[in-house]
Amino acid sequence: MAQLKNKKSTIWTNPSFSIQSNSGVKAIYKSTLLICLPLILVACGFEQYIAKPMDTKAIALKIESKNPESPQFQQFLINNGFSPEHLPVKQWDVDALTYCALFFHPSLDVARAQWRAAEAATLVAATKPISGINSHIADSNNANKDISPYTFGLSIDVSIESANKRDIRIENAMHLSQISKLEIAQTAWQLRNFVAQSLYETQLNQQQINLLTQEQSFRQQVVTIYQKRANLGVASNVELSTAKLQLQLSTAELNAVQHNKLVLLARLASHLGLPLSRVEAMPLLQDAYNTSIRSSAGSIQVKPEALNRAALLNRLDIRIALERYATAEAKLKLEIAKQYPDIKLSPGYTYEFGSHVWSLGLSGLLTLLNKNKLAIAEAKQLREVDAAQFEALQSNVIAEASAANAKVIQAQQALTQQQKLYELQQHNTQRMTQRLAVGEIDRLELTFSKLEDVIAEKNIALAHFQLKTAINQLENTLQQPINTLITQEKLEALSLNQ
Repeated sequence: MAQLKNKKSTIWTNPSFSIQSNSGVKAIYKSTLLICLPLILVACGFEQYIAKPMDTKAIALKIESKNPESPQFQQFLINNGFSPEHLPVKQWDVDALTYCALFFHPSLDVARAQWRAAEAATLVAATKPISGINSHIADSNNANKDISPYTFGLSIDVSIESANKRDIRIENAMHLSQISKLEIAQTAWQLRNFVAQSLYETQLNQQQINLLTQEQSFRQQVVTIYQKRANLGVASNVELSTAKLQLQLSTAELNAVQHNKLVLLARLASHLGLPLSRVEAMPLLQDAYNTSIRSSAGSIQVKPEALNRAALLNRLDIRIALERYATAEAKLKLEIAKQYPDIKLSPGYTYEFGSHVWSLGLSGLLTLLNKNKLAIAEAKQLREVDAAQFEALQSNVIAEASAANAKVIQAQQALTQQQKLYELQQHNTQRMTQRLAVGEIDRLELTFSKLEDVIAEKNIALAHFQLKTAINQLENTLQQPINTLITQEKLEALSLNQ
């Protein structure tokens, strides 16, 4: 206590020290206040963490509540060109089902969320380096009585990027955002492909059910006729057993096709993003493209050069590959820009034992020594990899387009052949009906002829399905409806002729 009193008396009895001490303390208080006040004000706007746990029950209810007849979806259809007079949809074709998948399927929500994240990354890339602030305060043991025992320092670090690094980061982020945006369209095309294929499988299943029902009826008639003949001793039991065996095979095939119907509807519901109960109530189009294919089976012909041009211009994965190559270019530019060091300016003020000191600091990495050679070499190699992948992708796309077009041509030829066979079989059945009318043949022969009609029609249904599948695969390869491509080719031909 005595020492403390002596120290206080010494401080107050030394006017020069008192002034320096008071001015130092005031400067410290003022500087501290100037620093803390903005920090306190800024702290009021801090983002607070808000927990968002996953509610599985609510998600399940959301999935079950999806309804293609909801007002929101009806408005979505109107916004995309559907006439309000034709809503709700009376027959769900490929286009209507595709819009349904675009509205309800969760995979598009994932792709959109990834795109929004990429957009946020673009904003982050555009931010400039944040300046830093440094300060310190100290108190000495006052060994030297004629100076202030306090010291206080304050400096600000201001980063200055060189060689347009910020613009290059923005460019790279924009290319990544464009990739995410194109992946949304890629997901939409995949959904269209899955929906169309599922619809065609469902249509084939329904046709098979109808035709197998007819076949079962005719085979039952055959068994009945043989049974009567066997009872009269006109037919053998071997013929009756053979007829019964064929009836059993037809019944087993019909049962398998009927059981497969629910599986196909469940697959379609999965591709639409709807509950199975909703899809079961939807009136699906029975035979898409049926009329157009019957009338013009050989009209779907596209020149190879038009196919290649359409594939190379419309394929989304090619556009994505171009954006990936652009990101590789941006990364290389960024590594080259990193040869030039960033500069950090640090202006500061220090109050040190009664003295006011102003300073200016300058710092930067010594990148000029190695010039970032290894990172640049790596970026160049990665660019070469993307270039090679793009070239390989183009080659694969051209090969896929040619193979898909060949399958369409082959399916058209098979359908044409099956139609000719069906027409011949119909003429034969007509002749058999006329012969039965005049008593030249019995009813068993006519029934077998009708069975052959059903089998021929089953072959046509299968050929239709194979052609629709081939067309769908070609459209998915080109990522363009085949009708628009044929229309474009006709318009080009007309313009050249004129």
